Amino acid sequence: MEKINIYAVSDSIGETAEQVAKAVIRQFETAEFDVKRISYVNDKEAIDNLIAKASKENSFIVFTLVVEELRDYLTLKAAEYKIGAVDVMTPILVPLVKQLGLSPKNEPGLLRKLDEKYFKKVEAVEFAVKYDDGKDTRGILLADVVLVGVSRTSKTPLSMYLAHKNLKVANIPLVPEVSPPEELKLISPKKIIGLTLNVDNLNKIRKERLKAMGLKDTANYASMERIFAELDYSEKVMKMLKCKVIDTTDKAVEETASIILDYIADSNK
Repeated sequence: MEKINIYAVSDSIGETAEQVAKAVIRQFETAEFDVKRISYVNDKEAIDNLIAKASKENSFIVFTLVVEELRDYLTLKAAEYKIGAVDVMTPILVPLVKQLGLSPKNEPGLLRKLDEKYFKKVEAVEFAVKYDDGKDTRGILLADVVLVGVSRTSKTPLSMYLAHKNLKVANIPLVPEVSPPEELKLISPKKIIGLTLNVDNLNKIRKERLKAMGLKDTANYASMERIFAELDYSEKVMKMLKCKVIDTTDKAVEETASIILDYIADSNK
């Protein structure tokens, strides 16, 4: 049997048409197929070129075109040259339009846009993990947002939450015995968010943290003297950086994140 060239035609990447074609041809063991993807077919000239080539071969066309005029034109030209052609989207699209009572966007590449948004989110989450808790200060220069603050001021939870909003976030702990990274002085203060917390709340949170780790809550980490020293130091650093400061006392992560997102939006206007 002569090989059949299947053209997977789309006004976007063409992944859907190609995958449908490949799924179908697996049902035939004896026939030989060659699936060729034709992407970004956005005008009649591109369709004419496709038909001219396909008409000289043993061909079949599987297509996903969202613009009705182009769908109709491809269907007409394929019939004229006796080339088999299947519209993958319309049999699903038309009944949905009828049932929903809505008009489709007729915009190519929407699935691709969703995929890109998903991968951007994954990239942001991986970034937050890599540059969490000052592990690598080089992330400061690459981040969309840098969170600074003493231990237990919600830096890590906020980093992860903002990552799911597609922001690359690095967070840096402020400790009196350690000078803040020089990279903080190289970025715009508008990218830096200082986090602070009420002394009593911080004391309580740190004691609970020590207990969870199986340690005594009388350790220096949770002492009021130590907490006062750390907060005093962090306040000086934040003033030096001239960054926005948010008191996270009694604020849920979502609430603090909302403040940060609004601040970023205003800063970018």
